[in-house]
Amino acid sequence: MRYTAFTGKRLTCFCLAAALALATPLANAAWPESVEGTPLPSLAPMLKRTTPAVVNISTKTEIEVAQHPLMRDPFFRHFFELPDQPLKRKSSSLGSGVIVNADKGYILTNNHVIDKADEISVTLHNGRQLAAKLIGGDPESDIAVIQVEASDLTALPLANSDQLSVGDFVVAIGNPFGLGQTVTSGIVSALGRSGLGIEGYEDFIQTDASINPGNSGGALVNLRGELIGINTAILAPTGGNVGIGFAIPVNMAAGIMDMLIKHGEVRRGLLGVSVQDITPDLAQAFGLQQTQGAVVTRVQPDSPAAKAGLEQGDVLLSINGKTAKNSMDVRNTVGMVQIGDKVEIEVLRRGDTLTRTATIAKPKKVSEDGGKIHPALAGTVLAPTQGNEGVEGVVVGKIHSASYAWQAGLRPGDVIVAANKRPVQSLDDLAAAAEKRSELLLNLQRGDNSFFVVLRSKR
Repeated sequence: MRYTAFTGKRLTCFCLAAALALATPLANAAWPESVEGTPLPSLAPMLKRTTPAVVNISTKTEIEVAQHPLMRDPFFRHFFELPDQPLKRKSSSLGSGVIVNADKGYILTNNHVIDKADEISVTLHNGRQLAAKLIGGDPESDIAVIQVEASDLTALPLANSDQLSVGDFVVAIGNPFGLGQTVTSGIVSALGRSGLGIEGYEDFIQTDASINPGNSGGALVNLRGELIGINTAILAPTGGNVGIGFAIPVNMAAGIMDMLIKHGEVRRGLLGVSVQDITPDLAQAFGLQQTQGAVVTRVQPDSPAAKAGLEQGDVLLSINGKTAKNSMDVRNTVGMVQIGDKVEIEVLRRGDTLTRTATIAKPKKVSEDGGKIHPALAGTVLAPTQGNEGVEGVVVGKIHSASYAWQAGLRPGDVIVAANKRPVQSLDDLAAAAEKRSELLLNLQRGDNSFFVVLRSKR
């Protein structure tokens, strides 16, 4: 569970039933099955249908223990008679998940539940345990999809989370504290919560249904038993539930899920604008009669936005028909659009409403985890040079002192100008040179010095 620290007829039946219970002597107390012929409302029938679709997820992860380079030196250890110590330790975690496709065994959960897991195990409502494989995860939205192979699974139908209203009754189902499946109820307290700093893309449903550690990835459902959100975080200054929980709307989660199933990753594209919220002062300065929307502060040259004719000072009103109430709405909507897709943008410019169409482009990589390019580069953060290094290539931005790359001689600031005798001018060049190779011959530039380093790794 993620934390964020900010350091009526039926109602009449309930009240009447409570009054009857209090008025009846304890010796003869019995909860009535109905009041004046009307059955008492209960969530039990709905939960009987939905709880089998919510699962417990447990993971096991091997974590490398950081050591000083001297501790890895056999001579040093022998001289000081230091005992051998394990270089890795095992870690485990618990969370929840929701079966959304019974035929294919797809399960929605939070990315932080399964992040870096070596083994993923799923326990069904009936106690059956299954091994799961990762289909894909997206840290920016904190959504992941895993898959199990089993028959007779129960899946939850998906609701339209755009139709939710504050005050709607909701039920949270999950596995808090590893106690087993637990159900809590509440209402939708707020919608469209963002700017909390929990995820990169935020459009949370806020609820007062109790959500506790272990509920991450569990289901938030309506009274029809339809999935409306994935429980993700709680506001917990004291570490426990205080009635403020957050869930990712199912419409966002389903969009991310489709991309993860199709590509194994979320391929977010580039529109090429910087925007900010419209404040009353900005609205007055721009002569606007509204404070809803997002004003364009910058248009990147040669970007899809520039090619579509967007200009600085334009107010974005909607994207693909979805109202843009603020800058976060713009970010979330564009973040759900894949590379190559067209977006229709409605803008307000000097009192006129215009429509522009842009084609989302592939963004240039700013940095990359070296381990994604080649196992021997694990522990490094790589980025294309920006011209300040005086040489074109890929620069080592950060490097872990316990990594193999450090031991081999790489240091922060080194520029990779060639790999396996192929010139390197970008991250894509380096990835192409390293593809399907167990050995990396790197030509490095360090200041005025140029030299070679060989990295070897078993694939």
